[in-house]
This record gives sequence, C-alpha cells and structure tokens, in this order.
Amino acid sequence: MDDFTLTTPALLFPAISLLMLAYTNRFVVLAGLVRELYAKFAEEGGEKLEGQIVNLQFRIGLIKYMQIFGALSFFFCVVCMFLIFAGGMDAAYVVFGVSLILLLISLALLIWELQLSVVAINLQIEDVRHSRGGRRQR
Repeated sequence: MDDFTLTTPALLFPAISLLMLAYTNRFVVLAGLVRELYAKFAEEGGEKLEGQIVNLQFRIGLIKYMQIFGALSFFFCVVCMFLIFAGGMDAAYVVFGVSLILLLISLALLIWELQLSVVAINLQIEDVRHSRGGRRQR
C-alpha cells in the first residue's frame, strides 16, 4: 500500500460533500411536505394524511442517520489525512477503512429511504387511479 497518500482519502471529499448536499435537499423537501400535510390534516383530518405524515416522519429519521453516518465518514477521512500527515500509516489505514464503512452505511440508508419514497409515490398513484376509475363508473 505504498500508494496510500493524502490524496487517497481526499478523493472522498467531493463525493461526501455532494451526498451531504443531496441528503439536506431531501430533508428540506420532506420537512416541507410534513408542514403541508400537517396543515391539511389540521383542517380535514383523515387516516390517509396521518399515515403519510407517519411515513414522512420515519423517512426524515432515516435521512438524519444518513447525514450522521455521512458526516462521520467525512470526519474519519479528515482524521485519516491527519494520521498520514503525522506519519501514523497503520492507524491511517484503519481509520480510512472505518470511513469507508460509515459511507457504506450512509448509502445503504439512502437506498432504504429511496425504496420507501417509491412505495409512498406508488400508493398515491394508485389512489389517483382508483378515484379516476370511480368517477368514470358513476
């Protein structure tokens, strides 16, 4: 592993930064949806709206952990760079490995949240199809 230099962990910086930006954007969109649905729920009530809010709450929790693991991955990349700079190559290898594992966990949570997002969208599409079908039959 003679090619392991400061640039190796530095290669993850742009990727992690872009991931964190994407995670933040997802969080902001979901928070806006929760506020919108909450206002609608306060006016109309309904189990469907409550179910959607609960789904969004769970997804926001996943995004929180995606961000935490992404930030920890970034943190360990910086620690790894410091260790390389300080000459602690054995520790740097381990810390870089931890950083990669944390990034993998963050990405796995992203996949889970995306699947939940698709399920929620498909439920809404089915709801629209059923309401349209019901109107045609009348």
